[in-house]
Amino acid sequence: MKNILLAAIVLASTYHVALAAKPNVVLVMTDDQGYGDLGCHGNPVLKTPNIDRLHAESVRLKDYHVSPTCSPTRSALLTGHWTNRTGVWHTIMGRSMLRENEVTVGQIFKDGGYATGMFGKWHLGDNYPFRPEDRGFTEVLRHGGGGVGQTPDYWDNAYFDGSYFHNSKPEPVKGFCSDVFFDYAKKFIKTQKEAGKPFFTYIVTNAPHGPMHSPEDFSKPYGKLNVGVKNFFGMIANIDHNVGALRKFLDDEGLTENTIFIFTTDNGTSSGDRVFNAGMRGKKGSEFDGGHRVPFFVYWPKGGLTGGRDVEPITAHVDVVPTLIDLCDIDAPKDVKFDGISIATLLRGVEEERWPDRILVTDSQRVKDPIKWRKSSVMTSRWRLINGKQLFDMQADPGQKKDVATAHPKVVGRLTDFYDAWWQELLPTFKQDAAIYLGHPAQNPTTLTCHDWITTGSTPWNQAHVRSALTGAKNTGFWNVKVVADGDYEIEIRRWAKETEKTLDAALKPGANVPGVTPYRARPGKALRIVKAEIEIGGQKVVSNSISPGTHDVTFKLPLKAGRTRLSARFITEDGTVYGAYYAYVRKN
Repeated sequence: MKNILLAAIVLASTYHVALAAKPNVVLVMTDDQGYGDLGCHGNPVLKTPNIDRLHAESVRLKDYHVSPTCSPTRSALLTGHWTNRTGVWHTIMGRSMLRENEVTVGQIFKDGGYATGMFGKWHLGDNYPFRPEDRGFTEVLRHGGGGVGQTPDYWDNAYFDGSYFHNSKPEPVKGFCSDVFFDYAKKFIKTQKEAGKPFFTYIVTNAPHGPMHSPEDFSKPYGKLNVGVKNFFGMIANIDHNVGALRKFLDDEGLTENTIFIFTTDNGTSSGDRVFNAGMRGKKGSEFDGGHRVPFFVYWPKGGLTGGRDVEPITAHVDVVPTLIDLCDIDAPKDVKFDGISIATLLRGVEEERWPDRILVTDSQRVKDPIKWRKSSVMTSRWRLINGKQLFDMQADPGQKKDVATAHPKVVGRLTDFYDAWWQELLPTFKQDAAIYLGHPAQNPTTLTCHDWITTGSTPWNQAHVRSALTGAKNTGFWNVKVVADGDYEIEIRRWAKETEKTLDAALKPGANVPGVTPYRARPGKALRIVKAEIEIGGQKVVSNSISPGTHDVTFKLPLKAGRTRLSARFITEDGTVYGAYYAYVRKN
């Protein structure tokens, strides 16, 4: 018996030693910061000394590509799958929710024995089963939706102070958003170090995404620029400060040597092109390189990823997960075939001369259902086929100014054939709509917001839209939902977020200003004289015609059958105008 016990102790000890030897990972990704928004890439105005130092010490991907907007990049970066395969080809309208069959890097590292933390912007769903805490991250601090102050976020958030969702529950915080996210990440890292557990830390700032708010100490040096660019650069300067502080923290904790430290961004610049765009054409949202070629720096002393070396072959966001699995020597998920490949050998400086001439695709759909060739770039290290029509030779013309399609028909044919096959493979997946769960124990009640309405136009995706009561046929939609079990449900619909405690007919005063541009909350909230409310779900339409002034909500109680369906909710005012219910709260009794 003693021998068995001793063997068990030895095995457990060996397991923990093996885990402790595994590299930690810190992945920092900023929002809307382009390739040219760094001093090390030649920006003549913006100062980023800490990231510049990281650049000088790192292995750098010189031709690294993402998607032209944020949610699609996140879906590919976290899964190793093309964005359109994951169901994420937009940032709103239910098309930013990562399908539940996708396995994230958080789940992979959690299964591999790592502690997993996510801090900042998720933007792949705010409901079960799409939240980071549902997808492998055990410690989470995040804002809602695609940015601070967007509709799914806690009401009246505006970059400074406010409340963020800490492991699903709102928690008041103090300070500028990026500072808060980095500080929580450092606490998480400290805890894991003390526990002797390797960690995967995903720090994802909403900055420098608009609205443009920056701590004044960081924006002041750029005071000669317009208020938008001034605060855009101020946010980047603040991120640079936080990157420097985080790296010093890792040094002080003795963690630098065996931590894979990555810095990257999610798409091309939103505002910095007015100053410098590194000679590229296009910006955020564009199919040209300025929309999707971004920085990617990797620093790992113990693994030999140092020295300020460039990797020239084309790479992409879909390569990140298979590469990290390779570098950290953890098991890949079963039955998952990645669209990307491990580039570990490239990072280590071998095989570059023998590296295959890969073809990669990126596009910017931003519609209800994907459209073939829409805002697309089919890429090799040398060529870019844009929208299936224009061809650019990146060796001779990195600014993508001269279309040479007629001079190179074989190249056009090769890239077209690849895209056609790529599209045909993905096409059957486009009908696999994500659905928000109703009545699941992990989230009951469920909060639904107009950010995720499915419609043909846009949605009221930020709180300024809600305050101004944005409406119209193209701004009123439905939610895809999945009722998890037969039962009695309550569907409570509201004009204002529940935490405001405001009535349906209330007008809201403008909220306080913060440094920078006018925040979403500074718009006055429009009063609506609502006289009627109705919902439709599971083939049932229920109407309430008795809404008195001073009512906070309208609650419908009805039985629902398990299964997928649609939920729509509307208010009608005394002048007959129809407004979608901006917020709905669904509870299974």
